[in-house]
Amino acid sequence: MSWRGSPGGSWFGGRIAARIALAALLVAAVTVGLLAVGVLGLAGRAFEELMVQHGATAAEAHAMFDATVTMVFLATAAVAVIVALGLALVLGRRIAAPVERIGRAARRIAEGEYLTRVPREGPEEIASLADSFNQMAESLEAQERSRREFIANAAHELRTPLTNLQGYLEALRDGVVPPDPATFDSLSEEVDRLVRLSRAIDALAEGDVGQARPAAVELDVAVAIRAAVEMVQPSLERAGLALRLEVPQTLAGRANPDHLAQVLGNLLQNAVRYTPPGGTITVTARARPGDILVSVANTGDGIPAADLPHIFERFYRVEKSRDRGRGGAGIGLAIVKQLVEAEGGRVGAESVGGLTRVWFSLPA
Repeated sequence: MSWRGSPGGSWFGGRIAARIALAALLVAAVTVGLLAVGVLGLAGRAFEELMVQHGATAAEAHAMFDATVTMVFLATAAVAVIVALGLALVLGRRIAAPVERIGRAARRIAEGEYLTRVPREGPEEIASLADSFNQMAESLEAQERSRREFIANAAHELRTPLTNLQGYLEALRDGVVPPDPATFDSLSEEVDRLVRLSRAIDALAEGDVGQARPAAVELDVAVAIRAAVEMVQPSLERAGLALRLEVPQTLAGRANPDHLAQVLGNLLQNAVRYTPPGGTITVTARARPGDILVSVANTGDGIPAADLPHIFERFYRVEKSRDRGRGGAGIGLAIVKQLVEAEGGRVGAESVGGLTRVWFSLPA
């Protein structure tokens, strides 16, 4: 990994090394001073008295002491100071270099480069600091990724009822759909969904993410399917698409009503988006031992075999240029998978001979 320098970076490292060197020099100076008092002061007088007792004059004893002990002491003190200063500079550089790298990395994190990491090097304390920094960077990266995914999911979930409302309003304006009580009831249901979504987003924004998901309840899956089909009916008519509905009169199952509506809405709008004019969308549902199987199939170009295993991955888009032209964001089926699996079901897809079928199961 390359590291970008910053104004004052080497100055910062130089200051650490200089401070450590000055501290070592001060310690050496104090040590030399204490030794000087002991050796040159007390020891010098004791040496002189001892030499006088053995017949030498004071001047001779003093000269002999200066020629031997004093010169050796001064040379040793000079070497000690030089060695202490050199070791302090080396130690300061060894500590300053990784600390300086961590400082530059911290500035990159502050600028939004959450992939920045620092190598584990230097003394154990500095290496531990590098580990803590990398853990912090990973946490920030994960939080940023979660924030972006949450924004994308919230925008997508809001887009579904808003698209339905827009379609109905345009159909009412053009006289395609009569302004009867049933139509207004459907519009009211979509508004209620928007209100619930906005409240859920408010709860997440306030940090109330630990709440349990709304519990699954007993419901009629057939009724939920017909309501979802009714909401996309204006889009079907504008696109010139035919709809086949193969659903029994009643189909008891367990699911969260809002989740089920979101799943059905996503699958139907996805089918409308990728079915060519004159094509057909088929919605089927049937009971199986232990669960309910619901599928949405549409005619069209189909999904390439290489892309089929990835269509439920977040942000994955089949034939990217085509999806961009049709407004696909690459998260609709990922949301479907997430919501269905939260209910204890499974999802899958197949595309053969110009017919694409996406299915999901729910507990009975």
